[in-house]
This record gives sequence, structure tokens and C-alpha cells, in this order.
Amino acid sequence: MCYNCGCGMLNNDMGNDKNITEKTFKEAADVSGQTVEETKRHILEQLKKQLGE
Repeated sequence: MCYNCGCGMLNNDMGNDKNITEKTFKEAADVSGQTVEETKRHILEQLKKQLGE
């Protein structure tokens, strides 16, 4: 859940599979035929645009 609450536990969904974990990135990467790193880079680029960075 670390990605949406900041707890630092990358693989702990805190009992709710809607929270963003490493599993989320792995599933997204698999669907897109990408590595997890590639998927994270694409997401980071988009977030930077949305946040005006």
C-alpha cells in the first residue's frame, strides 16, 4: 500500500486489494508486455506531467 499511503510496505495491501502495491505494477506490466521498471517509468512520466513537474 506504500504507493498511496506512504507506509513504506510495498507489498502490503492492508487488507484491501484496491490499494497500490508492487503486485499492481507487476500485473500492469504483464498486461502491457513490459517490465515492471518500464511500467513504473511510464507512470512516473505521466504523474510528473499531471503534477506540473
